[in-house]
Amino acid sequence: MISNILLNAMFVVYVIAGVGLVIYGFSCYYSVYLFLKTSRKTRLADRKNILNFYREHSVNELPIVTTQLPVFNEANCVERLLEAVCAIDYPRDKHEIQVLDDSTDECYEVTKKKVAEMAARGFDIKLIHRTNRKDFKAGALKEGMEVCKGEFIAIFDADFVPEKDFLLKTVPYMVMDKGVGLVQGRWGHLNRTESGLTLAQSIGIDGHFVIEQSARSWGKLFMNFNGTAGIWRKQAILDAGGWEGDTLTEDMDLSYRSQLAGWRMKFVFDVIVPAELPNDINAFKAQQFRWAKGSIQTAIKVLPKVLRAKVPLRVKIGAILHTTHYSIHPCMLFTALCAWPLLAFFEPVAHLPTWIYTVGFSFILLAAVAPSFLYFVAQRCSGYTGWKVRMLSLPVLMALGVGIAVSNSKAVFAAVTGRKGSFVRTPKMGGHKGISHYAQKFPWMALMELIVGVYCIFGLLEYIGAQKFIIGPFLALYAIGFLSVSVLSFMHYFGNLAEMHRAHKEAKLAAKTAASKAA
Repeated sequence: MISNILLNAMFVVYVIAGVGLVIYGFSCYYSVYLFLKTSRKTRLADRKNILNFYREHSVNELPIVTTQLPVFNEANCVERLLEAVCAIDYPRDKHEIQVLDDSTDECYEVTKKKVAEMAARGFDIKLIHRTNRKDFKAGALKEGMEVCKGEFIAIFDADFVPEKDFLLKTVPYMVMDKGVGLVQGRWGHLNRTESGLTLAQSIGIDGHFVIEQSARSWGKLFMNFNGTAGIWRKQAILDAGGWEGDTLTEDMDLSYRSQLAGWRMKFVFDVIVPAELPNDINAFKAQQFRWAKGSIQTAIKVLPKVLRAKVPLRVKIGAILHTTHYSIHPCMLFTALCAWPLLAFFEPVAHLPTWIYTVGFSFILLAAVAPSFLYFVAQRCSGYTGWKVRMLSLPVLMALGVGIAVSNSKAVFAAVTGRKGSFVRTPKMGGHKGISHYAQKFPWMALMELIVGVYCIFGLLEYIGAQKFIIGPFLALYAIGFLSVSVLSFMHYFGNLAEMHRAHKEAKLAAKTAASKAA
């Protein structure tokens, strides 16, 4: 009886997870539809509006802007960031730069020295250093905003390198339309071709910005600030209640509260800000964990307000799918875990006629293909050359998306159960060769990914033996994804460990040699 109850419960979970995958998958088609419907018209209008603005206004008429640079232990990147921001083409007397450095290591000294250098060169740049890290990035941004000069606030993370014309291409939208609270730029890629991992990530990010952000902004749905490469109207932040640190995605949280307060968000397709992609799978997983947990925290916090708000039903549905998007990973994990026992021991499933499998998994197949279709359209319309070659790495992205389901499922459950946790930075190289000196913890989650991957192989063999071939490709993808991410996690961890040990030995040898010469 107990086993029957468990199997029935497992079947219910499996169906719910399958329906969830279908819903989130088909939402990709809707995003592509909105993008294709509005892309040409909106992009041409944006270009025309910028040209008209500068025909009617001089650069000297532009408003004061404060650029905030939140930094935490980013010694590899901070100098590159400061050089790029100080090089932005904007009247110096109207461009204030705040370096919000919460660092607890040598990064603070690097930042302090560089800020002094840029200040001596005539830039209006200040360093604000906190020692308590209250509310993490949100707390730093809030503290900086309390003393900033500008009515508009641009924000860049440490691993971004803004182009010189960023402010000239974004500030006019805020001036021309008093209802716009945020202008969000598109993320570009500094190290897209560094490895298969970075190439796959770039395709995923292009999908989000080229299609999803465009569709939300141009389709009049709620969209989010991506934490960087954007510019806020200070009043929009204040009207929303200011920065709050009770979620790990303070950017999405503020975006929703600001839109509920009546402000609109604008995505500008043609403004591209290059950024560095994590070249280590464990760093990538840590980043995804933070985004997944923070998104669900934000959903729990803001969705009740969205549902009560006087906005169209399609906006509410879009907000639900947007903020809970990372629920797709528990859905994938549950279907992977439930497939084998349901076929082996649950009689109703084992004896279902083939046509039911065919109909059910036709929907799942269409849903599974949807993200790939979205990525295809994104690459085709991104404006980058060589998109056909990049699409060859799509299977890597698919395996990567599946493989992080264990880690991201843990993040989702942590958010649902109210476990706050702390902000974990994503280590970057900042263009330096070699390996980051920021050590990472042993990837215990990779052990679970390895177990789940092996489990999926046995499930795959069970389905093949039962001649239920339709679900086979999905279980094969699950097995490949979990095993690949697990193996890569161990490879990168131990590779980094060996490299750090080698660098340490070389440093000791160099010091010993120097001491011998001095003697």
